Amino acid sequence: MIIKKLSVIVPVYNEEKTIITTLRRIEETKDDRIEYEIIVINDGSKDNTLELLKSNNNLYQHLVDGRQNFGKGYAVQKGLELSTGDYVIFQDGDLEYDPEDFSKFIDVIQKFQADMVIGSRFNYNKYTRSFNILNKLGNYVLTFFFNILYNTTFTDVYCCYLCFKKQLLDSQNLQTIGFEQHAEILCKLTKKGKKFFEVPVNYSGRTKNEGKKIRFYHMFPVLLRILIERIKP
Repeated sequence: MIIKKLSVIVPVYNEEKTIITTLRRIEETKDDRIEYEIIVINDGSKDNTLELLKSNNNLYQHLVDGRQNFGKGYAVQKGLELSTGDYVIFQDGDLEYDPEDFSKFIDVIQKFQADMVIGSRFNYNKYTRSFNILNKLGNYVLTFFFNILYNTTFTDVYCCYLCFKKQLLDSQNLQTIGFEQHAEILCKLTKKGKKFFEVPVNYSGRTKNEGKKIRFYHMFPVLLRILIERIKP
């Protein structure tokens, strides 16, 4: 097995409705050939997320309780610092992405010894919920410029499902903690790695009223970060 241990980083903020279901879905879809390390980062939730996590501590190996909300990027960085797997994958706690798709990432890594595998919501598998048009437009713009600058052919660079070889990323060198951190990580991995793949993933996105946090205007700092990372040596 190429993957011996997979670290699953789960950042959460006010996800009392979905976090336990998310963790149970991870448990149900585990590959018996691989050791799993589930790391949950509670980013200062104000609802019952933390209480639910504490009462279901059999569903994870590590829980970090952040007293303040610093943002998803901060939570991801904390998770990366704790992770000990040879590969890492990100799983949002809102269940927009289905852990059933983990097997696709694992299969590609096993077959091709991939350095990084990213999901795509546009290469449809079973289902994808209709997007907010502005968010989808922003993603198209980001993907277009990313592919030009990094000589890649991705279709969905802001899909949150990303699995990669941990040794390619030094979490101490991450400079961002906002939504643009995903772009920083993707840029760094693309510059260091050699084998990249994309797999179709299911997606059940939320609306703003349902708790969706990313907005169209977040595209601009993300685009700036992509440009900054490209010109770095």
